[in-house]
Amino acid sequence: MSKFKLQSLIFILVAFMLGCNEFIVVGILSDLSKQFQVPISIMGYLVTIFATVYAVSTPFVTVLTSRYNRYKTLLSLMLVFLIGNTLSGLATNYIFMVISRIITATTAGSIISLVMTFASTIAPRDKRASLVSWIFAGFSIASVFGVPIGVAISTSYNWRYTFFGISVISIVTFILLVFLLPKKVKQTQSSIKNQLTLLLDPRIYYGIVLVLFTAATMYAYYTYIRPLLTTTMGFSTTSLNWLLFVIGIMSILSNRLSGAIAERPNGLNAMPKFYVADIILLLMMPLGLTNKISGMAILLILTLIVTVLNSPIQLHFLNIAESDYPQSLVLASSLSSIFFNFGISLGSATASVMVGIVGLDKISIGSAVYAMISLAFLYLLNKAIKRHQTEPATHISA
Repeated sequence: MSKFKLQSLIFILVAFMLGCNEFIVVGILSDLSKQFQVPISIMGYLVTIFATVYAVSTPFVTVLTSRYNRYKTLLSLMLVFLIGNTLSGLATNYIFMVISRIITATTAGSIISLVMTFASTIAPRDKRASLVSWIFAGFSIASVFGVPIGVAISTSYNWRYTFFGISVISIVTFILLVFLLPKKVKQTQSSIKNQLTLLLDPRIYYGIVLVLFTAATMYAYYTYIRPLLTTTMGFSTTSLNWLLFVIGIMSILSNRLSGAIAERPNGLNAMPKFYVADIILLLMMPLGLTNKISGMAILLILTLIVTVLNSPIQLHFLNIAESDYPQSLVLASSLSSIFFNFGISLGSATASVMVGIVGLDKISIGSAVYAMISLAFLYLLNKAIKRHQTEPATHISA
């Protein structure tokens, strides 16, 4: 196996590790609620807190560490992540769990942005879209294997072992990164101000708002996927793992579809039809959930298309940074994950509010609103790209 393939596998493993850590809480909310004697509606804010800290801290950590060697920075962040994740497994109360989740959230975004930067540097141009989609697939693989296995461990033994298992994966990943990462890569040094000029480009700020509301669209219903399947649709707890497994498989297929679209000259032009389909399905969901077959069909189709934006928008950010803002490459690599997590925070908070207002079976109404907003910003983004192609602007790249 070539070194590039080995490096690619390690990048996917990093995404898998981060995905397990972030998503596992969704699967074990009920168990944590019982353990800490906290209502599940309050426990759901663990998802919101993690996503908010992730989104807020990532740009600061990314910009402030950009002057240091990327190899050493990534390994240092991995160690802090390991400590935070292990503390989650040792948590004795809700506050302890919140603090440990804050530690992991503070590092997770910068870890994946650095991995994306390494991937962009290492991969041949014609393989970048495929590699980016596979790194995103690492998160989906975590949903397919990591989360259902974690839920099974939690329900059969103890939820603490799920976090300890992730710590073991983190240690293995750290060792592999030590030996397989390039120790020195070309870096453009620049001031914080010059790095942030990237954010003034409409092709960037329309894109990041699009990412935010796309994530909110998904998590305004997915945060409560377990009770949706069991309480609303009536599936048994014993069948839960298989259902989550099937949803995870669909998520992997979504990433491959996303990668295929990203390989097109301008994959973002193909996005509007997916958002229209999202809106229709989300408005149909309350009625569809009254039947197991129709409810599951809607959830599976949504899983396939709701985040198909991932790879095209990630390459969009990277390509703009490389051509016009080379000093902002690492920051550009982090934008998708930063604002996706802002979106998770918004979506999960919306889901928690909607459960109390309209009930669990109708929370997709909030998702439909966010999908409509996403469609509007997608239109603005494609318009900005077209305008730039016809009237190229002058950019500062220091």
